[in-house]
Amino acid sequence: MAEHPGPRERDPDGDGEREGDRDRESDLERVRAALRAVPGAILRRWPVLRRLWPTTVRARATVGASAVVAVALALASFALLGLLEANLLRNAENDARRQAETVAQLAAAGKLGRARPPVRGIDFVQVVGADGRVLFASPNLAGVPAFPPTVPGVPGTRFHTWRVRPLDGEYRQRVVQVVTETPDGMATVYAGASLRDADAADDTTTAALVIGMPLLLATVALVTWRVTGHALRPVEEIRAEVAEISDRGLHRRVPVPATHDEVARLAETMNATLDRLEASGIRQQQFIADASHELRSPITVLRTQLEVALAVQDPELWPELISGALEDIERLQHLTADLLLLARIDAAQPVVAAPLDLTGLVREVVEGRLGDRVPVRLRLEPDVEVTAGALWLGRIVTNLVDNAQRYADGRVDVTLRTTNGTRPGTAVLEVVDDGPGIPVADRERIFERFTRLDDSRSRDHGGAGLGLAIARDLSTHHGGTLTAEGGAGGAGGAEGARLVLRLPTTPRR
Repeated sequence: MAEHPGPRERDPDGDGEREGDRDRESDLERVRAALRAVPGAILRRWPVLRRLWPTTVRARATVGASAVVAVALALASFALLGLLEANLLRNAENDARRQAETVAQLAAAGKLGRARPPVRGIDFVQVVGADGRVLFASPNLAGVPAFPPTVPGVPGTRFHTWRVRPLDGEYRQRVVQVVTETPDGMATVYAGASLRDADAADDTTTAALVIGMPLLLATVALVTWRVTGHALRPVEEIRAEVAEISDRGLHRRVPVPATHDEVARLAETMNATLDRLEASGIRQQQFIADASHELRSPITVLRTQLEVALAVQDPELWPELISGALEDIERLQHLTADLLLLARIDAAQPVVAAPLDLTGLVREVVEGRLGDRVPVRLRLEPDVEVTAGALWLGRIVTNLVDNAQRYADGRVDVTLRTTNGTRPGTAVLEVVDDGPGIPVADRERIFERFTRLDDSRSRDHGGAGLGLAIARDLSTHHGGTLTAEGGAGGAGGAEGARLVLRLPTTPRR
């Protein structure tokens, strides 16, 4: 004989309860996983369903809406039929109970002779004594044997549903059985109410639902199909337009519907993306054209120098020609290195960043240029630390100092400070020259690639217009900014140019 487990002892620490909660959560998660796997399992078990399963959003929305409405209609239909049946049955019970209780009161008073024929809706009334004799019966029960009497001494009310088969067809009756005590002993009163009208109402309602539900489902499916198609039409137009856009047609844009909804925002986002792609394509084409121009010039000069060296028979001129060729080769090397660096930046290669002493880096870069034409004065706040890549940050400082020395008349000032003292803040590096300055309209253009201002296009000033572009891209790559400030003047007391680099400092431990 199996033993039933006894009650668990209470865990004073609550560990058992927590384990039980975890077990229940684990069980629920397994049930959820099983339910999520049901559709896939069904599709694997019956591959034909996979082929029949709708693949478009419009079809899935229609099927989904129809399925939801079908389930809702089925539940509502069952509820309606149940409520209708219960209401009609309750009405029949009330009629039969009132009739039976009225006759029972007359029987208890010994006045069955005053009983009237059944009221409308009551099929029959019969009173049966404890000995099985019929004490009273409605006219339509003349000659009908007595119904089985109830157990003597057990008064009360009971309900039964009988099926009768008269000549005009089968129908149901709701019978109320009331046991009462009369002067001659216990008696049972039977009163039966017809459920013919209830059955007819049920049949009519069922027929209406059988006809109406498919029509309603078809209407829902049709409306959903039309509404979904209307809502998705702009999406299809966007898809068709995007499918026709090629790399030579980036000027085209998708239509924006005037609905101000999610589809309109999708179209606006798509157009913004196309704007960026077009701008990127234009920049790439301009970059290739500028790079080709910058590479062609030194290559042409180098070719000319080599051809002259071959044609000249005087060996004394060869060193000068070779020296010029080496200068052009060096210029090509610098330009190629800059182009490769820009390609790395555009590829968004990750920066190998580490805490770095910016003060020491700036001092090292400047002290390595002591023999340059223009001297550099330093005003550096000590122990300014940033998180950056040493090589790339050194390239930023070098490019800024190169640019300042190229256009300065006689002095370059480099200043390093922080904005929030010892707290985490921003490191600000300013490189100021006393040259012609930068016009306000050109303070952003100078950071574009291959850009040289009108008064500095001469190659005697050096550079291909990539230094500041590289410096800004690298500063952005490090989470900083590089801007041009200062007045737009010329010689004779002009303010010159001020290039300001801002980088987040490393938090102090």
